[in-house]
Amino acid sequence: MQRAKLMRLVPEFGSIVAMLDRFDRLLLNIVQRDDSRTADSLAREVPLSASAIARRLRRLRGEGWIDRTIALLGPRLTRNRLRAFVTIQLSEHADRAGKIALEQRLLGSGAVQFCHEIAGPHDYVALFDCASIAEFNDAADSLLGASAAVRRYESHIVKRDVKFDLFVDLREID
Repeated sequence: MQRAKLMRLVPEFGSIVAMLDRFDRLLLNIVQRDDSRTADSLAREVPLSASAIARRLRRLRGEGWIDRTIALLGPRLTRNRLRAFVTIQLSEHADRAGKIALEQRLLGSGAVQFCHEIAGPHDYVALFDCASIAEFNDAADSLLGASAAVRRYESHIVKRDVKFDLFVDLREID
């Protein structure tokens, strides 16, 4: 009987229900949109005191629920930059060391904003951000063209943003 009670208290694997309560999820939904808001401002939407909100936000950051706070630059600064999604296909003979070396080069490049390992005919997709086509060509050639681990890569130039939203909805679960 004791074990049955204990098992009911253990959260289901992968579940955020037992780890984050509804106030945590509400706060996370709000600060994903605007993390510059004060605890007093947040208290107008979250039914907690400003000090309780400040404590929760410190805990959420400390426990890694909030990874970092960043500033997203506006189009006034970014609209003339060249951005390209690059799909990368590894060579059939690429060994683990070659793959790790490629990942390290991508991680270390300021031209690469993100890189994901993906399933399908390509192995990676990366977003390059460069001041010009010449800068992009230099970055792609040095990072990808010179790598024996890369079989081929394809560049897809971004013409315009249709949607850009990094929001993850943590709607009410319980």
